[in-house]
Amino acid sequence: MSILAVGSIAFDTIETPFGEVKDIVGGSLTYFAVAASYFTDVNLVAVVGRDFKEEHMQVFAGRRIDLQGVEHARGKTFRWGGRYSHNLNSRDTLFTELNVFEDFQPNLPESYGQADIVFLGNMHPSLQISVLDQVTTKRLVGMDSMNLWIEATPSELRDVLKRVDILKVDDSEARQLSGEHNLRKAAGVIQEMGPKMLVATRGSHGSMLFHDSDIFAVPAYPLEDEVDPTGAGDSFAGGFFGYLAQRPKLDSAELRRAVIFGSVMGSFCVEDFGTRRLERLTYDEILDRYRAIKRLTHFDDI
Repeated sequence: MSILAVGSIAFDTIETPFGEVKDIVGGSLTYFAVAASYFTDVNLVAVVGRDFKEEHMQVFAGRRIDLQGVEHARGKTFRWGGRYSHNLNSRDTLFTELNVFEDFQPNLPESYGQADIVFLGNMHPSLQISVLDQVTTKRLVGMDSMNLWIEATPSELRDVLKRVDILKVDDSEARQLSGEHNLRKAAGVIQEMGPKMLVATRGSHGSMLFHDSDIFAVPAYPLEDEVDPTGAGDSFAGGFFGYLAQRPKLDSAELRRAVIFGSVMGSFCVEDFGTRRLERLTYDEILDRYRAIKRLTHFDDI
């Protein structure tokens, strides 16, 4: 089983109180793919510029990641820069240069047409619909979005949501999309738009899964070293959908495990700049942290 994932590959410039990096390989799809590749095969569809060299592709090397769908276009690769506050909970965007991503039109290789799981990364809803129109069979569709598309393209976004099984956004985006401040009410409104499930990430407050009347909450893992939160939500999505891709049955128990694996991958991401910590992970480390999060919330009945 595999995931078809579409999104952005970028060069990031990041400043935090713990250091800074320039032109490190990032983008939402990069974080998603590296995290998900610990669980399943990932087929990527993205665009990079001529400045994205073989050395930059090494972030994907030796992993269960297929790059047939990555287009090398004339021009420069998408670039983003951000500066984080001391507590890492807020950031200022220093610059956003879409470059070749501005004219990106997802073109799926024929072999990608049959997908187990489709993950639509954070991009214009019209591009997300274009991907779905090119997939002939699929078991599950997940998607990410952001405040820009909620504000600027509400009609197109609603069209995508009608064709999606799981929406993964942060809690502020869920509130904005639904028009409800209460997250439980927001989940109900979003489920009426189409997705059966909402996964709301909440930064240092953990994450929540809403599935029918079932609600599951997971705390954030208490880290000793927090360096860079860039890509933590995308890494969460990689762990979440990566775990689901290898499970034949998507019942409540499996969905809850997937949320924990998402939390695990998001927590590892924060421990270093970019995907550096994700790249040097072992699966034993992933399992150890999964069990540690489980112990955080375990208690015996009265």
